[in-house]
Amino acid sequence: MSLRIATFNIENLIGRFDLSGLASEQQRDRSLRLFAIESEADYRALEEARALVHADDTRQLTALAISDTAADIICMQEVGSREVLDAFEEGYLYKMVGRGYRHKCMAPGNDARGMEVAVMTRAATSDGEPIEFLGMQSHATHSFADLALHNSDLAALGVHPNERVFRRDCLEVDLAVGGRPITIFVTHLKSMESKSADIDGRMATMSVRTAEARAIRYIIEQKFGSRSAEAHWLVLGDLNDYRERLAISGDKRSGHRFEPVRESSSSLDALLDDGFAVNLIERRDVTDRWTTYFTEGPEIRHLAQLDYILASPALARANPDAVPDIIRAGQPYRTIFPPGQEVERYPRTGWDRPKASDHCPVAVTLDLS
Repeated sequence: MSLRIATFNIENLIGRFDLSGLASEQQRDRSLRLFAIESEADYRALEEARALVHADDTRQLTALAISDTAADIICMQEVGSREVLDAFEEGYLYKMVGRGYRHKCMAPGNDARGMEVAVMTRAATSDGEPIEFLGMQSHATHSFADLALHNSDLAALGVHPNERVFRRDCLEVDLAVGGRPITIFVTHLKSMESKSADIDGRMATMSVRTAEARAIRYIIEQKFGSRSAEAHWLVLGDLNDYRERLAISGDKRSGHRFEPVRESSSSLDALLDDGFAVNLIERRDVTDRWTTYFTEGPEIRHLAQLDYILASPALARANPDAVPDIIRAGQPYRTIFPPGQEVERYPRTGWDRPKASDHCPVAVTLDLS
């Protein structure tokens, strides 16, 4: 009896217009920065028009990427509300997969923009086994002090012990698939963005993500106790860090070169180093694990895995041949693909936008027998 499950950061599925550019021109969309905008009313009107023009193409591509996962369960990040998720599912996804994902769960998290994690499930797997929702629990209210995670590195960043650990949430969902229990933990860790261009954003924010990863481990250990290694659970989501990357050099004319680079440390070490969880994507070739493309111009470019399906040791052991699929057809044309990995993009995909997302969906089929 198999279950197909996927994770996807669908990038800003929001039901409101982003008017942050009113306060700072640097936060305006680049297209609006080309124009002299004389009043707040003009800015609002232009931003609303711009967003509407891009939204339809973008969400068609997002729905195509989800459809291509062929998943029974979709775990998502950057969902603005249940209402906008319903509208997306009914207006876009339904046209491609029918009324499949009718069961949805999400809870308010800690993101200042209201970007939540969410789960959509079918009523049954492709094998016809029922998917039963048993319960869910948000862990958004845990503080650093609650879990004894506060330290000097966090204090140096100005993080206080009573602040909440998760920048979004770790949503715990208990399911029974064909009567067999499985727990999924859906999360979206602290981004690698830095407030200064002179500071390495990944390293500057590492201590926050490390605390979040330790909190996830704590939650799992509290739930399963001594059975943690033998229970069936998955951690899915955008973990916003990597243990390796593909550094890109060269150019289109002379040819690009791709060099695997192993990082000396990662926030994910807290979950992976001692075998507590298994990164199923590491079963793919080292050059073929990436789920996003990052660039700051020709000098800094790399491909890296930010999106994960981490399996419990027992679940990984029971599925030795389960290798996740990475759906890259929604990537914009600016993404540089290693040789042999090129894919046919979805119709109307642009150089930078529209696109399905800046992330790729990851899906895997697991035997729960």
